[in-house]
Amino acid sequence: MEPNDWLVSYADAATAGKLASLSLAGGGGQATSDLVDSCWERRNDPKETATLAADVVNGPKGYFAYGSMDADERVGALDQLGFASQLVFSTFSPSQFQWSKDVDLVYGGASAHNRGMADFCSVDERLLAVGFVPLHDPMRAVECATEAIELGCKALWIPHGVPLDKSPTHPDYDALWETLQNAGIPMVLHLGANGGNQMPDTYHNNGRNPGKDFVGGGENLRSKDFLNLFHDAENLLSCLVLDGIFEQFPGLKCGVIELGAGWVPNLMRSLDLSVRAFGRHEPELKKLTMRPSDYIRRQVRFTPWHFEDAGWLVRECGPELFLFSSDWPHPEGGRDPIQEFVSSLADSGVDVPTSQGFWRNNFETLFAD
Repeated sequence: MEPNDWLVSYADAATAGKLASLSLAGGGGQATSDLVDSCWERRNDPKETATLAADVVNGPKGYFAYGSMDADERVGALDQLGFASQLVFSTFSPSQFQWSKDVDLVYGGASAHNRGMADFCSVDERLLAVGFVPLHDPMRAVECATEAIELGCKALWIPHGVPLDKSPTHPDYDALWETLQNAGIPMVLHLGANGGNQMPDTYHNNGRNPGKDFVGGGENLRSKDFLNLFHDAENLLSCLVLDGIFEQFPGLKCGVIELGAGWVPNLMRSLDLSVRAFGRHEPELKKLTMRPSDYIRRQVRFTPWHFEDAGWLVRECGPELFLFSSDWPHPEGGRDPIQEFVSSLADSGVDVPTSQGFWRNNFETLFAD
């Protein structure tokens, strides 16, 4: 959860002067720059800070959480949460540059973002910084990725919205995928920063009471948005398989984070059916040496929502595809995701040794060199 001036503080002079203000539109109706400032200043109140630090698990989330913005606090939070590793994404800062038509600003903003993420996570090896790599320009994307890796980022967030010009599977992007493969750095797809997360607004213009989203406002995710979240990611993964990127780069790994996983069984079946139906006519499909679903099984991992039936997913697709995620300190992770997943796995008959893939082993596979 970024302070208001976080991105600017890591930007070069040319970029800093052009960055948009931090947008909190996805943070619910009560999220304001003043609230962010007050949560940042809370660190100067020893009594309130001690109260939050005493019970991280049951404490507030979002900007109010202990360790949401302060790296040293995050170390203490991890001690209580018991996580051996945590992927750390930014929340709102990509909105300050990602939508600009100024490509220099887009990549200058991404560089600032990646410097900031690497710095935040430098205090503890359990914190794994996620860099951000825009796809506006293939060669600059390679430069951005290379810089992020050199800074110490452990994964690279690739926007999965509708491409601006050409598909990420175009040969112009081969150097990017080769860079990630050679460095042993996974690409990750994640909620936000792609512009295609939510149901089109016109579907919400229904003459009915929309209610509030689960973070207290009306600007974030609601029920119909939830049904639409994963489609752009599904399209990108399908293209990476069918256009042969995972065939060409067998060491390229992908984590699909905070986009749910209930859609994965159908994706795998549909990919196999697509080759069965069209394989005789499309030259690129003839180059595939495995079933399409096997590329997903080999190279992609998914985090279910805490309310999804993770046990059913493991039983349906196999134990190697799914990862635990708390989404802490965001509220989307629920109050007790560990127990929810424990119950789901047990109810589906997933034994303890097999469940270790979900809790740890599949994550280690994703990040193996």
